[in-house]
Amino acid sequence: MIRRADPADIPAIAALAAASGDDGGDPAGLQSRLARILEQATHAVFLAEDDTGPCGFAAAEHRLSPDGERVELTCLAVDAAAQRRGLGSQLVAATEAWARRRGVDRVQVAAALAREAAHGFCPALGYEPLETRQVYLRTLR
Repeated sequence: MIRRADPADIPAIAALAAASGDDGGDPAGLQSRLARILEQATHAVFLAEDDTGPCGFAAAEHRLSPDGERVELTCLAVDAAAQRRGLGSQLVAATEAWARRRGVDRVQVAAALAREAAHGFCPALGYEPLETRQVYLRTLR
């Protein structure tokens, strides 16, 4: 089952994110970031559940920028034991449905080069490669 996440789901989502390596390099701050994401009208988090409980999630953000409007799938994680059962596809479909309800017709997914499984998964769902780029970060103190 796929549903919108709520604040009670934060510990489970944090565990799934950490297990997938998507904790932002700051596992201690992950739960508070998730709480903030759930509060934002421009964000959505979807949770996949099976008989054992939460087993995957997708986080998305509605973005408006000079180059256009889109929903970006910012994180997609499915527990290793629950993979290959269609949950990732269902989470992406929930994200796409959310985008349509918001009047957005473009969904973008960024996949790190090291995440080789994503490079087969995304095209199988109809996503086309857009670009390869270097991403830079500066931490402000």
